[in-house]
Amino acid sequence: MQASIKAFLDRRLLSVFIFGISSGFPWVMIGSVLSAWLKDEGLSRSSIGLFGAIFAVYSINFLWSVFLDKIHLPWLGLRRGWIITMQLLIAACCYLMSVHSAQNDLFLIALTGLFIAIFSATQDIAIDAYRIDIIDEDEKEKLSAGSSMATAGWWTGYGGLGAIPFFMADMNNWAWPQIYAVLAVIMLGLTVATLFAKEPEIDNTATLEAAERRYQANLNKYSHSTMFSRMMAWLLATVVEPFREFFQRNGVKLALSLLLFIFLFKIGEAFLGRMSIVFYKEIGFTNAEIGTLSKLLNWWVTIVFSIIGGMVNIRYGIYKGLMVAGIAMASSNLMFSWIAEAGPDKSLFAAAVIIDGFTAAWSTVAMVAFISLLCNRSFSATQYALMASLSNLGRTLVASSSGFVVDGLDGNWSLFFMLTAAMVIPSLLFLRAIKSDIQRLEARPLVNG
Repeated sequence: MQASIKAFLDRRLLSVFIFGISSGFPWVMIGSVLSAWLKDEGLSRSSIGLFGAIFAVYSINFLWSVFLDKIHLPWLGLRRGWIITMQLLIAACCYLMSVHSAQNDLFLIALTGLFIAIFSATQDIAIDAYRIDIIDEDEKEKLSAGSSMATAGWWTGYGGLGAIPFFMADMNNWAWPQIYAVLAVIMLGLTVATLFAKEPEIDNTATLEAAERRYQANLNKYSHSTMFSRMMAWLLATVVEPFREFFQRNGVKLALSLLLFIFLFKIGEAFLGRMSIVFYKEIGFTNAEIGTLSKLLNWWVTIVFSIIGGMVNIRYGIYKGLMVAGIAMASSNLMFSWIAEAGPDKSLFAAAVIIDGFTAAWSTVAMVAFISLLCNRSFSATQYALMASLSNLGRTLVASSSGFVVDGLDGNWSLFFMLTAAMVIPSLLFLRAIKSDIQRLEARPLVNG
């Protein structure tokens, strides 16, 4: 236990925590706040659910993640340069949301939300790479500690800061567009921390140059144009090499098994999360109650269990952390079925939020540590983005149909949440099947180059 606590006493993890806030905050802009705004404007559950397709961007960000490992912007270093640029663009888009009307500019709202998602997903690539790169090769136990701080930060951005707009919405003088202007200012404030963060001392130049030379040597056999060979070699080393290395290192069968598990693990939680705000408002909870319980209470619960989850992973291993998290996820979803039957009971709501916060924190810490473990640090941005995007695919694109599912059940929320609990079971069976592979990966040193 002493070693677990010691792993958290590292100044670098403070930057990881603050970057986690920056990562979680944009989900407020295009998630819960946007859902509440559209619900107050009278849009249907199905229409609000379709707005969740914006989040599909997080599922495909690996397509451009390769450039964040290769292209250095001319300020603040490889990782921080990308982070602060995306933060400024997110703040600008958030301000644009404040000048739109849901009645007249629904398309522009959707388009601006899409750009927020693109910039946020790109920011996440750089932040995830920063978290992996800032941990030295001989500090494997700090992967779980870093995952805990990133998760706690994410929920501080999503839950802590995310409560602010709901309190403001219940005040007489604040409309949703004006609230977006405040969110833009908060995002600008988060850029200050990026200026003072330490840039990781990771140089992947040698690995990428070696890959370029290998590709160019092969291309020269088939092409007489040196310029063409150089251009293609650069492109292949940038785009293909991170994926080739991942599959070669793990083997195709294991690599595909790991990616399939990552995809399946959080689908049930995603279906619940996409419709949660709509559910709370239909059941009869006020914006202030949603802000207090769903955001503020959930925030503190998540921070506490993020730290505990990280300590458990350090002590007992990532496999056990994932298994406990999966079982708890399935169980916690049933609490919302109880609320659907009981009505707007604040005590029951608080209990459900506490249990759901525990499972969300624990499962996220375990998954983030697991994906971080699989990355080669020379391609940390690309390989993490590939695996995280698969996890997000279930949470975003697939879950955007959640509104149709509720409508198909004639608004039977209780049955809907039972279905989300059942969605967790396939991933747990798959996790058990690859147990030995995960434990072997945990025993392997971190990969660098």
